[in-house]
Amino acid sequence: MTIIRKLMLLTVGLTVSACAAVDVPTRNAPFELLPEGQVSIPVGYDTREEIKPLVVSQGGSPSVTNVTPVVAVDAFGGAEFAAQKVPVHVAAVQVRVPRSLKVSEANRYLPYGDIVWREDPVGDRYVQVQTIVQTAMDRGVAGLDGPVPVILDIQITKFHALTEKARYTTGGRHGISFEMTVKHAETGALLLPTRSVRADLNAYGGQQALVAMAHGQTQKVRITQHLAGVIHQELTKPETYKDASAGFVQMLYNF
Repeated sequence: MTIIRKLMLLTVGLTVSACAAVDVPTRNAPFELLPEGQVSIPVGYDTREEIKPLVVSQGGSPSVTNVTPVVAVDAFGGAEFAAQKVPVHVAAVQVRVPRSLKVSEANRYLPYGDIVWREDPVGDRYVQVQTIVQTAMDRGVAGLDGPVPVILDIQITKFHALTEKARYTTGGRHGISFEMTVKHAETGALLLPTRSVRADLNAYGGQQALVAMAHGQTQKVRITQHLAGVIHQELTKPETYKDASAGFVQMLYNF
């Protein structure tokens, strides 16, 4: 009996010892990669690469730099572009003088027509006017060096210089009008819608005209300088140029 009781007590002791065993924690155990195929992406989700911050080396040590988004100029248009006063540089100037405009060679004080130009020899007035305006526009945009490249489109709608009769007597008004459009040079986006610009200029006559010509201030010189100033203001302060009024004289030339 004694031997049997001892065996029974030994068996009970081993059982209690087994129940009291403590699991070993695994948080410090080496990481073990799961076999491929064990992890799947839920339906409706896509994998995305990790986005790393922009690192710029400064003195040999890397640092994180914040990046500020830049609003594309294409987002501007018309009034928005003008209100922002975005600085530009002109990549190209296109000047067009439509052949549909009527040329007048009549030597009258107020000739009817769209183009009146006499200071060059008789020839293709369309080409002559285009050359004058092209020179003026190129000169007017030469100093612009903003970051936005644009194309400037100019279409002449009226070009009235003085006839011989008005030049040597009463003088009058150089009546010049054109339509301008500004587009982004790279994207073609319309930055400034077509705008009509009236750029009239007081014209010398009689003795005043003779003195001006003696000092090199011909009609061509004065008109070129004037148009260069007009287009420069139009591009640096959009829609701010206002044609100076000449009262009754200007009213006569509105034909």
